[in-house]
Amino acid sequence: MNIDRHFWIRLAVGAALVSLASFAAPAAAQEKVTVFAAASMKNALDNANRAWGAQGGGQVTVSYAASSTLAKQIENGAPADIFISADLDWMKYLSDKKLVREGTRFNWLGNRIVLVAAKDAAKDAAKPVDIRPGFDLAGLLKGGRLAMGEPNAVPAGKYAKASLEKLGVWPSVEKSVASAESVRAALAFVSRGEAPYGIVYQTDAAADPGVAIVGTFPADTHPPIIYPIVILSESKSKDVSAYLDYLKSDKAAPFLEKEGFTVLE
Repeated sequence: MNIDRHFWIRLAVGAALVSLASFAAPAAAQEKVTVFAAASMKNALDNANRAWGAQGGGQVTVSYAASSTLAKQIENGAPADIFISADLDWMKYLSDKKLVREGTRFNWLGNRIVLVAAKDAAKDAAKPVDIRPGFDLAGLLKGGRLAMGEPNAVPAGKYAKASLEKLGVWPSVEKSVASAESVRAALAFVSRGEAPYGIVYQTDAAADPGVAIVGTFPADTHPPIIYPIVILSESKSKDVSAYLDYLKSDKAAPFLEKEGFTVLE
């Protein structure tokens, strides 16, 4: 009789442990933070995330793409906890649709756009370019393509178009533009020699040893380049607030500044 009683006690305890495990698994899964980040953030954010993990932070998964692509994915229900945009427009797009958590958005980083050429290109292609009103960008291209993010959607492309318009150069190169789905894709066109010149963020240029910066666009020729960051309204992660605080802290700043970003806050 005692044997039977002990058997049933052990069975009941085992069932309870299995039940507890089934509840613990989803809770642990929620500790992961999923980030949708502008493609230009990759090197800096990857390095910051490694440091976050080394200091005991939870798992971070990042999806990199053009801000426009990510915003549309979020709108269509893609699960994410944090959105980092390369411009204010796509952040406003999600905010207007009530897809961000109020009170968590802030302007995080600044950047610059530059003209790049492949390092192993013809000798004259790597010479410094004086970027000023009316400069002969079409002549520099010599019939080649100008790589840049899609100018009506990708933030880097929008900044580039605005600057070229302000400088009076856009009409001469508009038909020579090789539009890319992201700034990193535009960078690759130049790095692989498929386009003699491209317009990208200075942070992207610094990340690719295959290109050289030949000129920097004046900051007053385009809207300020601002990267806002926010927690999304559908976030379920328990670690998301702590992770966001980390990104805003002095611990993360060196990884961002090393890649050429300006920390705004």
